This record gives sequence, structure tokens and C-alpha cells, in this order.
Amino acid sequence: MSSRRPPRGEYIETETGNKVARKATLVGTQNIMLGGKTVIQPEVLIRGDLIRTIQASAQSATGAAPNNTAVSIGRYCFLSRGCCLRPPGRLYKGAFTFMPLRMGDHVFVGPGAVVQAASIGSHVHIGSQAVIGEFAIIKDYVRILDGTVVPPNMVIPSFSIVAGQPARLIGEVPEGGHEAFELRDLYKTVGNNPQPAS
Repeated sequence: MSSRRPPRGEYIETETGNKVARKATLVGTQNIMLGGKTVIQPEVLIRGDLIRTIQASAQSATGAAPNNTAVSIGRYCFLSRGCCLRPPGRLYKGAFTFMPLRMGDHVFVGPGAVVQAASIGSHVHIGSQAVIGEFAIIKDYVRILDGTVVPPNMVIPSFSIVAGQPARLIGEVPEGGHEAFELRDLYKTVGNNPQPAS
């Protein structure tokens, strides 16, 4: 006896074109914002449950609800198998709290990488097994090589190439090397009906 339903794909595709692997773990999904056309591969862990516990008195002043976004991811990001996104945390006014992790567009996070940055710009490539320490700030067009350990609070300027443990600047992205950060073609190769890279 055959089933009439088509087989369940490996990915769940959202209205905005995100492709989320069924084997990915997104904790606190209501606090995770995806910009669209983002790929989340199997075994990815996103900790949306680690939200800011202390709310400023902004709500009473403006009447607006507090922003509980823990992890914000832009468009055309690619989260490789086994990577982990975790908001950074610190003591604030005597209590431990988490701050949001914000990621721009066209960010590639390599397999097994751990990201606890405060902010990652657009067109950033994070290599496999790299560790981005808490509250690090990574600007646009940055390449972080495999196995690099970016210390907490480090700021990496735009167009930098960093490597090492701890990370240090080893070069800069060449003129015209910006297309390498474009993730539209990679996006098309993943999902329930993948297309070969052009």
C-alpha cells in the first residue's frame, strides 16, 4: 500500500523563502527573526530562548512592547551543519542578561562554528570550527578563516581577513573580491528541489 502524500522533504520552506532543516534545533523560535532566503542546515542550534531578561522602562514611556528578539538573521544567510548561534550575555545592573545577536545579509557560517557576537555585518564568511567570542563586532565584507578564535569584544573592521587563535588581521579582501560573498547561488543548491550551482 503506497502513501498518496509526497515524502516529507529534509527542509521546511517558509513563505519568505527560508529553508530550515527538520533536523535543525531552533529554541525559542518566537525570538528568532529570519530576513528571508536563509538556509539553516541539519544540526544547527539557534538559542532564541536566551533573551534579555531585564527590560528597560521603555515600555511605560513609549507604550510599545519590549523587543524580545534574541537572534536576528538577514537575507541569504547560510548556516552550515552543526554551527551554533547564541546571544552574548553579561551582567547588567547587577543581574545577568543576554543581549541580541544581530546578523546582516549574505553571512556564511561554516560547519561547527560557534557565534556569540553582538553584531555581524553583511557579506561575512565565517570558516568551519571558528569561534566568535561574546560581544565581538564584525563589520561588512570580512573573511574569518577556518578554526579562528575571535576573542570576546574584538571589533573586526570591514574588508579584513582574520585567522589564528586568538584572531589577528592577516590581510584584506581584495578589490573586486566582493562577489565571493554573494550567497544567492549557494541558496539555490539546498532544499527539497535543489538546483546545481551555476
